[in-house]
Amino acid sequence: AARWQVRASRMRARILTAVALAAVLIGVLLYGSAWATRALLALFIAGGAWEWSAFLGAATRARRAAYMLLVASLAIAAELLLPGAREFSGLMLFGVCWWTLALLWLLFVPQCTPSWAAALAGVCALVPTYVALIRMVSLWPHGAQWVLFILTLVFAADTGAFFVGQACGRVRLAPRVSPRKTWEGVLGGMAMATVVGYAGSRWSGLETGVFVPLCLLGAAYSVVGDLTESMFKRGAGLKDSGRLFPGHGGILDRVDGVLAATPALYVGLVWLGVAS
Repeated sequence: AARWQVRASRMRARILTAVALAAVLIGVLLYGSAWATRALLALFIAGGAWEWSAFLGAATRARRAAYMLLVASLAIAAELLLPGAREFSGLMLFGVCWWTLALLWLLFVPQCTPSWAAALAGVCALVPTYVALIRMVSLWPHGAQWVLFILTLVFAADTGAFFVGQACGRVRLAPRVSPRKTWEGVLGGMAMATVVGYAGSRWSGLETGVFVPLCLLGAAYSVVGDLTESMFKRGAGLKDSGRLFPGHGGILDRVDGVLAATPALYVGLVWLGVAS
């Protein structure tokens, strides 16, 4: 009985935190100013960089702050130095290539996470996604809504994977990286991504037969992002990236899937003609 009470308490904390986060994101993205949106995205990426610095073995606050400032500086530089659509598309393709490389890393050498590789991986994970989200909000038609859609897609896939995995997960997805994740959970996440993708196609007017597979691709990349963060946490001996969100962990525990899904979805949406 005590065990179930603990689980119920954690679930309540998880749900309440998710509702609060959703309210903040919807309020800022749909009703806040452009600067408020930029500040929120910058806060999440800076917090993610701070948490990622723990994967480097950066024990002191000064070293962790230095890494966070490095990531922030590179993100600002990328935003300023890649103003054209062609140059920016190159950055997004680089992001897709990086996450594909991360998948190979997970498959073949997940136990190899030296500090220099973790530092480089953090830059490759955080910078392209931050700049992509900023560009979408600033330049795309209905850009804030598209950012909200990407977040909804990834969070829905993660939620589906969590509940299905808890209910009937048996076959381990990546036992060397994250023993609790299962193939049944992945299928549950993909089912939720299909529902959100279909709803998104109706909202956007994009062809369902093309848009839903793109959403499933984004959801698949979000799984890679989740596992990649787990790989680095395991290498650093950490259970969670932080404790900011009750029931969820740290910022990275919430946005790891977004980091991996955004470049792929950005490239796909440009290909579909949503924006240039």
